[in-house]
This record gives sequence, structure tokens and C-alpha cells, in this order.
Amino acid sequence: MGTLDRFDIKGRSALVTGAASGIGLAYAEAMAEAGAAVTLTDIDADGAAREAARLREQGYEVRADRLDVSNWDDVVAAFDAHDRAYGGLDICFANAGIDTGAGFWNPAGHRNEDGQVDTYDHNRWDRSIQINLNGVFYTVSNAVRIMKKSGRANGRSGGSIITTASNAGLVTEPIVGLPYMPAKAGVLHMVRALGLELAEFKIRINAIAPGPFVTNIGGGWLKKDPVARAAWDAIVPLGSVAETDQLKPLALLLASDASNYMTGSHVVIDGGMMLGKYK
Repeated sequence: MGTLDRFDIKGRSALVTGAASGIGLAYAEAMAEAGAAVTLTDIDADGAAREAARLREQGYEVRADRLDVSNWDDVVAAFDAHDRAYGGLDICFANAGIDTGAGFWNPAGHRNEDGQVDTYDHNRWDRSIQINLNGVFYTVSNAVRIMKKSGRANGRSGGSIITTASNAGLVTEPIVGLPYMPAKAGVLHMVRALGLELAEFKIRINAIAPGPFVTNIGGGWLKKDPVARAAWDAIVPLGSVAETDQLKPLALLLASDASNYMTGSHVVIDGGMMLGKYK
């Protein structure tokens, strides 16, 4: 098999959570562009349906489904519907996540009154953990359920699961809301543990840990505020905050057989942010 052939995912199917916009939409587009049949899921049902219709108009095989990853029954139903539509599951992106507010420190140089550990709203904490950590577990659990069933039914064992973590799960980010960091760190450790557990079934699981990307998370402030965008551009060693299209090649690598010797790993894509400041 040639090197480029290892990236071929034609004839496979993928399910992406949080696919109505941002990073999840980029993952879904990458899978469709590479030849997979794709289910776009999102709590924003209208957004997922709109993007699925746009991709179908471009000739891709895609469908949409509403999914609240914090609701176990929702997740079960979404995976069962994908299984019925495509006869199994080969690739899953456990991507859906939220930002529940600012951290203890403000880039303007002062503390946020409602971002301190002693003032932090416990409901914000609970919601962040429920979606950013439990939601990933719910998603991965059901992806594995379908992948194992598909393998038993047709001898096509294996599959690839990719979670969206964050560089904030590896380093402290004082401007990031407190629960987001342990949730993403938990995702990274879950990936390591499941890499070992699932290896016997040839189901691979890896994490992408993005740094600053222009998305709708946090209200889409990097899209709307040119001053904030310029400030972030200035501190990224490679010179700018990233666009979600820059994630597509990495997504295809991890989804395809090009990464068939990778599992339990995390890949940081952050423009060098974790390397430290250099100016």
C-alpha cells in the first residue's frame, strides 16, 4: 500500500459531535471530502441540518441528527440511528464542548470577580463537567458499542475514535474558566486508559489538543473583536490564531489507516503556545 493510500477512508462512516460549527464542522467536512459517509450531530439541530444540506449539495453523503451529549438516552439514539443508516461505524469524533465563562484572570490585568474558586457558580462547574467530560465518555462508550457490534457482524474489526481535548488540559490557563481545564485533562487521561483497554479490539483512540482557534466557543469573541484577535495573534509563536481548516489534515491522519500504529496519544496543535513566550 502506498503512503497516500493509507489516508483513504472511502466506504467508511463517521459520526461527529458538535458538528454544526467550528472545529466539529471542520472534522465533518474533512471526513466527507475524503469520501466517508458522515453524520453531523449537534444540540443545534437547525445548524447541523443546514450544514448537512450544504455538504449534500456539494455531492457528499451526509446526514444530520440532533444530539445533546450530556443526555445518555440522546447519545444512544444518535448512534443507533447512524448504525441503521450506514451499517456500522468506523470513525467517531467526540468533539462537542462548551466554555462556561472566564477564568480568575482577565487579559486586561485584573481578576474576574466571578471567576475565583470561592465565587465560581457551582452550576457552571457542573454544566462544564457534564458536557466536556461526561459527554465525551457517553460518546466514546456508544462509539465503542457500535464498533464492537459491527466487527462481530461483518468481521470488520476496529475503528478510530478522536476526542477534542485542549492544550488547557496540559497547562494552566488563568483566563480559561476553571472547570474547563480539569475536564479536558480528564479527557486526555481517559484516552490513555482506553487506548490500552481497546487495543485488543483494534479500536484506536487518540486526542487532538487544540490551542487558540477561531470558533463560536465563548460567544465567538475572536471572530467579533478585532482587538482581542490582534492580542492573541501577538502571543502565538507562529504568528496568528488558527482557522479550523488547519485541523483537517490532522483529523484525516487520525481517522485513517495512516495512523494505524497510534493509540492512547494526544497531539497538540497550538501554534507553539505551549512552548512559552518568546517576545
